[in-house]
Amino acid sequence: MAKQLNVVVWNEFRHEKTKEEVKALYPNGLHAVIKEFLDEDTTLNVRLAALDDPDQGLPDEVLNQTDVLIWWGHKSHKDVSDELTQKIRDRVFLGMGFIALHSGHHSKPFRAIIGTNGNLSWGRNQKEVIWNLMPSHPITKGIPDHFILESEELYSEPFYIPQPDALLFGAWFEDGHIFRAGACFHRGAGKVFYFQPGHETCRSFFNPYVRTIIRNAVHWAAPNETGYEITDECPHLLDKVTDEFSK
Repeated sequence: MAKQLNVVVWNEFRHEKTKEEVKALYPNGLHAVIKEFLDEDTTLNVRLAALDDPDQGLPDEVLNQTDVLIWWGHKSHKDVSDELTQKIRDRVFLGMGFIALHSGHHSKPFRAIIGTNGNLSWGRNQKEVIWNLMPSHPITKGIPDHFILESEELYSEPFYIPQPDALLFGAWFEDGHIFRAGACFHRGAGKVFYFQPGHETCRSFFNPYVRTIIRNAVHWAAPNETGYEITDECPHLLDKVTDEFSK
């Protein structure tokens, strides 16, 4: 049996407590809805974390055992500590997967990991068509050439991210704007996926294709089995080789 992946779904979990429209959609938090559908995959061990939890939801003993971190943030990016941001960035460089959803494009961890400000243009909720640009990629498995979200917050180019290692999804909105809606990056030994749908007043996390994409992304972003430990230190290669020959 394959090793279970430890997945943490992190959410600010503040909109759901202050806005009735959001509470009606996600009474237990949008992160709880994500956990519900991920729990259907028995290879995943999923836990929830929130900004107002102790240690902002990610104490060292949790973060250091996390294989994939899913991140949703919006109005409280500034409240995430710089110390936690650095720890997440370091964990990604050592192999942890990171998935930023929707307004996570402006989160401290995402910007620290990819190295740019993540700015974009945005507008009213409207119909969105998401196009599958790379049907051979593991994250797009089971996804048709396009699907429609009846209501989602407009995100539009220009989107200030580095050139993606793979651009999986492109979005077209009914106002005519386009957006790079799903992009993959490699940073150090870690893999990063940004996925645009998921505004707190929309039902995108109930869409079966959105759910499949997030589930596929968790498996894609999981750390590789390298057969050796990846560390923060640079080993002295001569000593390493000499040790091997002396066995």
